Amino acid sequence: MSVRAVPPVPDVFDPRRYAAGVPHDDYRVLRDHHPVAWQEEPEVLGWPAGPGFWAVTRHADVVRVLRDAGTYSSYAGATQIRDPDPEDLPFIRRMMLNQDPPAHGRLRRLVSRAFTPGRVARFAADARERARTLVAGALETAREGDGTVDVVAAVTDEYALLNLADLLGVPAGDRGLLLRWTQRVIGYQDPDEAGPAVRDEAGRPVDPRSPAMLRDMFAYARHLAVHKRRCPADDILTTLAHDAELADGDLEMFFFLLTVAGNDTVRAAAPGGLLALAEHPEAYEPLRTGAAGVPSAVDELLRWHPPVLTFRRTAVRDTRLAGRVIRAGDKVVVFHASANRDERVFAAPGRLDLARSPNPHVSFGDGPHVCLGAHFARLQLRLLHEELLRVLPGPPRLAAPPRRLVSNFINGVTSLSLLVA
Repeated sequence: MSVRAVPPVPDVFDPRRYAAGVPHDDYRVLRDHHPVAWQEEPEVLGWPAGPGFWAVTRHADVVRVLRDAGTYSSYAGATQIRDPDPEDLPFIRRMMLNQDPPAHGRLRRLVSRAFTPGRVARFAADARERARTLVAGALETAREGDGTVDVVAAVTDEYALLNLADLLGVPAGDRGLLLRWTQRVIGYQDPDEAGPAVRDEAGRPVDPRSPAMLRDMFAYARHLAVHKRRCPADDILTTLAHDAELADGDLEMFFFLLTVAGNDTVRAAAPGGLLALAEHPEAYEPLRTGAAGVPSAVDELLRWHPPVLTFRRTAVRDTRLAGRVIRAGDKVVVFHASANRDERVFAAPGRLDLARSPNPHVSFGDGPHVCLGAHFARLQLRLLHEELLRVLPGPPRLAAPPRRLVSNFINGVTSLSLLVA
């Protein structure tokens, strides 16, 4: 009897791989044979080598890690694969994303108070009109030209940025600042997105999350908060600026988190969903006929194209996961995009099913750190797809291959040319 060889552990760390697409075949190898697998962390794109990490790829194990903050900490080493500079770690730990309960819960409750029912209703009405205007403009541009439009440049980037500016209370004319800060922090692995890395006196790249690189964003947040105290408005920054429970520096950290996470979640998911529909035109028919509702379609598109590929935790005590011994201090990285295609949880996970139910994807995480803005992200995506469904008789069609972000963190699409006219 022949013994089938176990395939070797594939590399799913190198951010350059993701520019060609999410490596789903390699994820399946990991899920089937190496569900918790050691990954080397070599120097890449000028960023220094790291000690390596455990890649967690099955849905059940991803959920276990995300729910067990007592074992897998966000605070110990923050939440990005790359280790921050030890001198920057205390600063980075002040962000809600990089804290553990109970401190995380206190900050989460403070910012949650800003999402009032009235504000949500007003935001939804404005976002719908924004989607309608941007889509109409893109279609007009396509009809006046060759029938194609880059929906990232013409629709989804502007939609995400204007929605974020509205929600935060940032003047619309300053939305370019929000984009630049997002590109710097999120797209730092992609020189075409963020530009050449800023380097220190020793020639090493400077972490975009470091105090030096966030100085201009934080100064803007403080200036805006002063303005909101003098001239309050119906926005989140006004609420936070008047919150006496916020400690010094908390408002700037919230501004950073909401600017980056609030922008790039929708900015990645919106074109990713359109790309999925263009690549699977047969999936569009149930949506067009009403056999699949837009809310369920949005969740399936999020499962298919999660905006966040990975999140890191650090083990704070020895433990075992899927039979592997994890030592205190080890980095443990969950792979959302792999968990969302786990055959142990999803029937026919390689099929785009816009009516899929149930759909327990982990695109917004799980446990205490489940995305605070998940409701707002779903709302924005639903409104955009409703407007597209209203004006497009059929699924969008690819006019050229998409350009994807060089990143092992964000599942970004930086250019998506569609034939829509």
